[in-house]
Parts: sequence; structure tokens; C-alpha cells
Amino acid sequence: MSRRVVVVDYDPQWPQEYAAERQRLLEAIGPRLVAIAHIGSTSVPGLAAKPIIDIMAAVAQLSHVTSCIEPLRALGYEYLPEVERFIPERRYFRKLCGEEHTHHLHMVEYDSPFWQRHLLFRDYLRAHPATAQEYARLKRELAARFLNDVAAYTEAKTAFIRDIEAKAALWSARGRPVPATAEQDEL
Repeated sequence: MSRRVVVVDYDPQWPQEYAAERQRLLEAIGPRLVAIAHIGSTSVPGLAAKPIIDIMAAVAQLSHVTSCIEPLRALGYEYLPEVERFIPERRYFRKLCGEEHTHHLHMVEYDSPFWQRHLLFRDYLRAHPATAQEYARLKRELAARFLNDVAAYTEAKTAFIRDIEAKAALWSARGRPVPATAEQDEL
């Protein structure tokens, strides 16, 4: 199924939307979580993004996610196990309002490579606004080119993302500063 690719200007309400959803998640599955974080483009101040809040929730073991499926369903999340064929280290949920995605929930093992990579990417973009703006320009260009093909849009961003991940790894190895706006919460 192809959806329309929509990239919008940064919305200063996104952190509040994350915080509200984080609270709902903690009430529903908090005892099963080790940490939770706002990730993706909506977590980077000033960055244009698809208006979908990405949340990464960490568990001690991936098998613990099974007990979260029903409570998450009660919050309006849909579990998509078929996505595990492509990313087996993640359990993926989406929340819809009508046919529009409002939230994506990525459940992973705490401190796994997936966990580390996504936090580092976010933190690097937060610390390097010029790179974030370069990423925004690329996303707008690709959204115009692949308006009705989310998969092609995502694939076309991959080389840029891998480049930023490599730069972020070097930045981290050199002792990156801890961002003042860190939203990762160890529970």
C-alpha cells in the first residue's frame, strides 16, 4: 500500500505530543519498559518532517514485547509483525487517526545497536543544525519526487542517513556533548 508523502515545517507542539503519548504508554506498559525516547525527525527542533511522532521504547528482552501487544492495542496501536522480516531486532506498532499515521512505536532491546544508532542520529542532528537543514532540504525534494510512494521516498534517503550515522559515530567516539534537550528517560 502506498501512502502520500507529506513533509511539513517543524511544529513546536511535537515535543508536547510526544510527552502526552509517552505518559499514556507509561500508564499502559511502563513496568515492562527500561527506557523510552522521542526519535525521528519530529524530535529534532527546527527539522521539517512527516507529521508522525516516532517513539522508541526499550525492553530488557525483545520477548517482553508480547505482553505489551494487547495494552497497546487498547491505546489504538496496531502491531505489524510482518515488518520483522526486514528489521528483526524491532517490534513495530503504528497508531492511526482515520487513515493517517499519528505515531510510530519502535520497541527494541535496551542499549541494542538499533537503540544506540537512533539516539545517536537524533542527537547528532540536534547538535548540528546545518546538517539538519540539509536533511530537511533533501526530504522536501524527495517528497516532491516520490509523492505517492513512501517506500521509494524512504529508500532515497538511505545514503544520506548512512552518511550521517557514520559522522555521528565519529562524533560520539570523540566524546560528543550530552544534548541539553535529551528526552531519553531511563525508567
